[in-house]
Amino acid sequence: MSMYNFCFHVPTRIYFGKDEISHLSELAQYGKSVLLVYGGGSIKRNGIYQKAVDILGQAGVAIHELAGVEPNPRIQTVRKGADLCKAEGIDMVLAIGGGSTIDCAKVVAAGAKYDGDPWDLVLDGSKIKEALPIFSVLTLSATGSEMDQFAVISDMTKNEKWGTAADCLKPTMSVLDPTYTFSVSKKQTAAGTADMMSHTFENYFSFTEGADVQKRFAEGLLKTMIKYGPIALNKPDDYDARANLMWAASHAINGLVAAGSQPAWCVHPMEHELSAFYDITHGIGLAILTPVWMEHVLSAETAPYFAEYGRNVWGLEGDIDMEIARTAIAKTRSFFVETMGIPQYLCEVGVTGDEHFEKMAEKAEVGSRGSFVPLTKEDILAIYKDAYRPGE
Repeated sequence: MSMYNFCFHVPTRIYFGKDEISHLSELAQYGKSVLLVYGGGSIKRNGIYQKAVDILGQAGVAIHELAGVEPNPRIQTVRKGADLCKAEGIDMVLAIGGGSTIDCAKVVAAGAKYDGDPWDLVLDGSKIKEALPIFSVLTLSATGSEMDQFAVISDMTKNEKWGTAADCLKPTMSVLDPTYTFSVSKKQTAAGTADMMSHTFENYFSFTEGADVQKRFAEGLLKTMIKYGPIALNKPDDYDARANLMWAASHAINGLVAAGSQPAWCVHPMEHELSAFYDITHGIGLAILTPVWMEHVLSAETAPYFAEYGRNVWGLEGDIDMEIARTAIAKTRSFFVETMGIPQYLCEVGVTGDEHFEKMAEKAEVGSRGSFVPLTKEDILAIYKDAYRPGE
């Protein structure tokens, strides 16, 4: 199959660099009131909150707040935000935080323009017809939500975590200041690097022929992440490391490496089930699952693709594809575990047993249909068990 037809459209205006938060004054062009969405309060401790409030106040924009967005944002918080927008006639939504905060803000913005329950919009993105203008100030490099149409929301009362998407969920403007990520913890830096690498992997491994531009973009992004992830981990205030990771994360999922060759994603649906049942950190789950998935789908058919990854990303040499592929997978696991300090097994991150694996595998199989290598429920169950602790 050759590269298929596509439409590439990224309307988000990016202001990248130190002190670019000043451009929040432009929100006055879009309305008189904004819902400020944020998480646990770190933006107040590091001063970003007060900067935003001052800039918006000087621009004459009235501020309403939705605080306490969870790391895996809950539909209950989305409902609260959407109701507030409707009750107060709020004109736009501004998220300050990482991907979870921005995802929450996106569905709040859509829910504010929808008569029913916002959970409907999570279950069926085709119901999203319009949204309030969305803006973001990014404080964690990971999900790429600052420049894409996707959002992931959880209902932990049902152990459900689903992704939704619509063009109107693409932010109108995003501020990317690498200095705002200096205070990100080692755990979240590692998890964010794993998340953006997984986004790239999901698009990179494809049987589509002739999509060389996308492949080379993806390899460049992966090499950048592998180079700068450890630097940011060990020197949190290294501007170049934080800047490159921030920009790489945006491009991993804004369509640059996906348009024309994108299969259905596979590892993400599996991880969403982990987060839905165990509320673990998304990037950590991806890092644990990814090498296990690679080993599970490695075959004579897929070996050339993993070997291509090994040669072009890791600089491996050799003529035997299967050997190169196995080494590339081993290097991927070593990078996550030894270099970035991410646990290797699910039993190390709060997954207490396999009692939910069967149901998780059944749901993940639906979400991953059409992926690089189609997986059955049994395949996914085997991946979960191997990721829990191989051999047990």
